[in-house]
This record gives sequence, C-alpha cells and structure tokens, in this order.
Amino acid sequence: MILRLVLAALVLAVLAFAVWVRLAPLPADRYHRMDSANVPGDWPMRGGFEAVRQVPEPRAALVALAQAAELTPRTELLEGSVEEGLLTFVTRSAVWGFPDISNIWIDGDRVHLRAHLVFGGNDFGVNRARVEGWLALAGL
Repeated sequence: MILRLVLAALVLAVLAFAVWVRLAPLPADRYHRMDSANVPGDWPMRGGFEAVRQVPEPRAALVALAQAAELTPRTELLEGSVEEGLLTFVTRSAVWGFPDISNIWIDGDRVHLRAHLVFGGNDFGVNRARVEGWLALAGL
C-alpha cells in the first residue's frame, strides 16, 4: 500500500513538473534584451552559447538568422522584429518542452546570436548546436 502511494506521488510530481515547465511564463521584459559586449568570436557560457560575427551587412545577416530560426522545429518568436534590430525566440525541447531563449541582435557591424536555457544549469550543448546550425543556415 505504501509503495503504491509513493509511486503515485512520484508520478504526480513528474506530471506537475512537466506541466510547470510547459506553462511557466516567459516574460519578454526579462528575456528580450541585448546585453553583451563580446567581440567577434564564439563565447561558451554556463547553460548557453553566444556567437558574435562581424559582417558587412548586419541587417541582411539578421534577416538570414531570423529565417533560420523560423525553420527550427518547436521555435517561435517571443518578441522583437528585424526593424527593431532585436529578435527573441523560444525553442522548446521535444520531450519535456524545456524552453531555451535565443536572442539575435545587431550592434554596429556585428551580429550577436546568444542562446541559453531557462531552467537548470546544464544545456548539454543543445544551445551551442542551435547557434552553430543557425549560423550555417544563414551562411555566417
């Protein structure tokens, strides 16, 4: 009897966690930002990755990266536009629906692309892979 109760509680806890991860709010004012002074290069960080590229046509690079993001499964625009020069996307994992945030913005002749997790401490390299994939699709 106790084993059944423990298993039922465990199943309920897992289901509650799954619902919370999928329905937790992602406030644009918290995630829609450009706050990096990184120079061109690749910048690993805890739970994410940033790539900065110096490009001759930053607006065209931003458009190409936005198109690459829109082709990515389970990815949607959270906030921003090409005209604003800043786009924020949310990509959710296939099984649990964990959200990762990706910011793409222009800073002078540079385009920044940063992806990072929302929950947890380790993204297992998925954000770096996404950034590198988007850069490849955009020809950067």
